[in-house]
Amino acid sequence: MGKPRQAHIDPSWYLRPRGTPVRRAAGGVVVRRRGRGWQVALAREGQFRDHVLPKGGVDPGESLVAAARREIEEEAGIADLQLLGSLGTLARLNFAKTRWGVTRYFLFVTRSDLGRPTDRRKHPHPAQWHPLSRPPHMFWPEQRRLLITQRRQILALLRAYAQKRSQFS
Repeated sequence: MGKPRQAHIDPSWYLRPRGTPVRRAAGGVVVRRRGRGWQVALAREGQFRDHVLPKGGVDPGESLVAAARREIEEEAGIADLQLLGSLGTLARLNFAKTRWGVTRYFLFVTRSDLGRPTDRRKHPHPAQWHPLSRPPHMFWPEQRRLLITQRRQILALLRAYAQKRSQFS
C-alpha cells in the first residue's frame, strides 16, 4: 500500500469556475464524551494521511440528514447517531475540480467507540477520535475551520443535550 500521501489544498479549490455543475452534499461532525472533554470522529480518504469529516453526495429522494447519516456510516462506520442540529453550509470544488460541492454539516452525538467504515474500498481506515478542542491538520482546511469557528455552537448544543438527558435519568 505504501506510505500515506499528503495533499496540498490551496485557495483555488474555493473559487467556482463559471459553468461548473453543483453537487449537493451532506456530512457530519460526530462527537462523543470522553472524561471531561469531547472527541470528534474523523475519517481518512484512501491513501491520504490527513483527516476529513465524513460527507458526500445526496442521493435522489434522500434528505440532507439521511445523506449525512449514510455518509458517516460509509466513511467512519458509526451508525449510533443522535442529531443535535445544523452547523451550516460550506462550498468548494471536489478533488478533481469538476464539480462545485455545497455541503450542509450536521452535529451528531454518539456513544460508539469503534467505527468500521462500510465503504472499505474508499475508506479502508477505521474512524479516529481527536479532541474537539484541538482538531488535527485536515485534508480540507474549511472542515478544520468549521470545527474551530463553530466550537461554541457545538459545545452549547452538547450542553443542552446533556442537560436534557440528565432530566430524564
